[in-house]
Amino acid sequence: MIKSSILAVATLLALPAALQANTTYIHAGKLITAEHKQLLTEQTIIIVDDKITDVKAGYLQPAATDTLIDLRAHTVMPGLMDMHTHFSTQMSAASYGEGQRLNEADFALRGAVFAEKTLMAGFTTVRELGDSHHVSVALRKAIAQGYVKGPRIYAAGKSLATTGGHADPTNGLAYALLGDPGPKHGVINGADDARKAVRQRYKEGADLIKVTATGGVLSVAKSGMNPQFTSEELDAIVTTARDYGFKVAVHAHGKEGMERAIKAGVDSVEHGTYMDSETMALMKKYGTYYVPTISAGKFVQEKAQVDGFFPEIVRPKAATIGPLIQQTFAQAYKSGVKIAFGTDAGVGAHGDNWREFVYMTEAGMPAMAAIQSATIEGAKLLGVEQELGSIRAGKFADIIAVPGDPLQDITVMGQVSFVMKAGQIFKQ
Repeated sequence: MIKSSILAVATLLALPAALQANTTYIHAGKLITAEHKQLLTEQTIIIVDDKITDVKAGYLQPAATDTLIDLRAHTVMPGLMDMHTHFSTQMSAASYGEGQRLNEADFALRGAVFAEKTLMAGFTTVRELGDSHHVSVALRKAIAQGYVKGPRIYAAGKSLATTGGHADPTNGLAYALLGDPGPKHGVINGADDARKAVRQRYKEGADLIKVTATGGVLSVAKSGMNPQFTSEELDAIVTTARDYGFKVAVHAHGKEGMERAIKAGVDSVEHGTYMDSETMALMKKYGTYYVPTISAGKFVQEKAQVDGFFPEIVRPKAATIGPLIQQTFAQAYKSGVKIAFGTDAGVGAHGDNWREFVYMTEAGMPAMAAIQSATIEGAKLLGVEQELGSIRAGKFADIIAVPGDPLQDITVMGQVSFVMKAGQIFKQ
C-alpha cells in the first residue's frame, strides 16, 4: 500500500507541467456574480485551469504551489459581453471609399487590432454582426487558436439584405458596377433565396444569422426605416436558421419591419428606434431580446453635424434617427422588454464599448441591471448561460475587475484593470 502511494506521487510529479492542474485564487474585495442583484464583499474565487470551481466567503489562503491574485481593492465581475460589434471597420470620413481601395487583408489586420482593444476593455465575448470577406470567421479562428488576442467571437458573417437594402454591398456604386448580387453575397429576393443565403452562411462557418429587416442609417440609400423583407422571406430565414442551429439577430429601425421580424421568431432586435408600446408588447410575448446600441446613435448624431463626414444621403438619417435611440431604450426598459448590452462598435470607436453603460444608466436603468445586461443576459441571448455570463462554479473563468464601485460610479467601467478569459490572464 505504501509502495503504491509512493508510486502514485512519483507519477504525479513526473507529469509534464501542461498536464498538471493550474489553480488560481482571486481575492475579490467586492464581487458582482451577475447571478443575483446584490454586491458581495470579501470573496475568494477558485479557478482550476479554465473553469471556476468555487466561490467562497472570506479570503481563503492558497497552497504554496497555487497562484494568488489580489483584487481586494477592486470590484470583480464576469467578463463583459457586447452583442453587437463590427471588428473589420471603424467609421471615419474616409470609410465610404475604403471598399474600393482596401483588400481583404487590410480589413482583417484592422480587425485583429480592434479585437485586442475590445478584450483589454473587459469584453471577453462578442457577437460580430455583419462583415465582408469572411473576416469575423477568420478572426474567430485565429483568436481561438491563440494567434491573436481578442474576445470569444460568435460571428454572423455577411448580413442578409434584399436588393438595394441596408446590407446590399453594391449600394452607392456606379451603375456599371452595381451588378446583381444574390444569396451567396447575402442578397435575397424571395423565400428560396432566403433559404439559400442561410445555408451559404452555414457553409462559410457562421455562428448565427444577421438580417437587415429595415433601412439603415449608414447605407447609401434614402430610407432609414422602411420594411425591406416580406413576412414570407423572414419566415423562410428563421425556419431555415433553426434547422441549422442558428439564432437570428435583426437590424431594424422602423416599426413595421421590426414587427414582421418579431412575428417570424427572431431572437433579437438591434437598434429598434421606432418601436412603440405595441412593438414592445409583441417583444415580450415572443421573448425577443432588445439590443439598443445607444452608442451608435450618439456617434451618428454627433457626426451628422460635421460637414463632409457622411454622404449627403446619409446625413439626414443620422441626424434624425441617432438622437432617438436612448429615448426608445428608456421606454423599452420601463416596459419590461428583455435587454442585452450592445454598442454597434465599429460605428463608434472600438474599446469605448463601456460608454454604453453610462448611456443606459442615464436613461434610467440601474447600474446592476446594466452590468447584468452585459453578462448573464448576453449569455442567455447567445444560449450559453450554462458556460458563460456569471461567476459560478462550473463556468468558464471569464473575469474582469475595475477600481472602486461601479454601482456608485458607472464610469469606472472604463477603467478595467484586470482581464481573464477562460483562465488566462490578458491584463493585470
